Amino acid sequence: MLRKLFLIVPIAVLAIGGSTACATKKFVQTSVGEVNDKVDSLGRSVEATQERTRQNEGKISDVDQKAQAAGQAASAANDAARQAGNAAATANSAANAAGSKADAVDRASRRLIYEVVLSEDQGNFKFNKADLPDGAKQKIDEIVSKLTQDPKNIYFEIEGHTDNVGGKEINKKVGMDRAESVKQYLYLQHHIPLHKMNVISYGEEKPAAPNTTKEGRAQNRRVVIRILA
Repeated sequence: MLRKLFLIVPIAVLAIGGSTACATKKFVQTSVGEVNDKVDSLGRSVEATQERTRQNEGKISDVDQKAQAAGQAASAANDAARQAGNAAATANSAANAAGSKADAVDRASRRLIYEVVLSEDQGNFKFNKADLPDGAKQKIDEIVSKLTQDPKNIYFEIEGHTDNVGGKEINKKVGMDRAESVKQYLYLQHHIPLHKMNVISYGEEKPAAPNTTKEGRAQNRRVVIRILA
């Protein structure tokens, strides 16, 4: 009986050992299969990602090319705009030059019909002032009323003058401000077209009397209006 027991135990051990070995082998095979599946899946995912990357790179390249083309087109458009602007500026300068030349020819062909002087010694412009006094406005009104033809068809030359007190640049500006005051009055009150009037400032350069006396300086602070027809 004991001998039979000894024989049964090894056989049972072998059976258990063999069963465990088979189970382990099967587990390993299953695990390896799962790993291989995951590796294959991962490989396919990597390939898909690489393909998408290649496609995206192609799209990016297309966008870059289009952007570059658009930039070149914009640059060409800017160049064309600059050229057009330069051409317009040149044409405008030529037109202004032609207009100035025509005005000069027009003035040269006209004759002086009236001249009026608005000076401080006659109750007009005050020292260092450009405001048009009522006395000056009245004189301008009288001159315009004496015109026998349409004031819009004649030409006005307006000169601003000062004494020699102060700097030359300041006097130049004061003279221009006085001439502009007369021009604005003629335009607003008598509707003289602006292109029919020319203003210039001589400042202290053309005195009508010596600047050595108070009376002489008062005479030099003046505006001269010449009417040409």
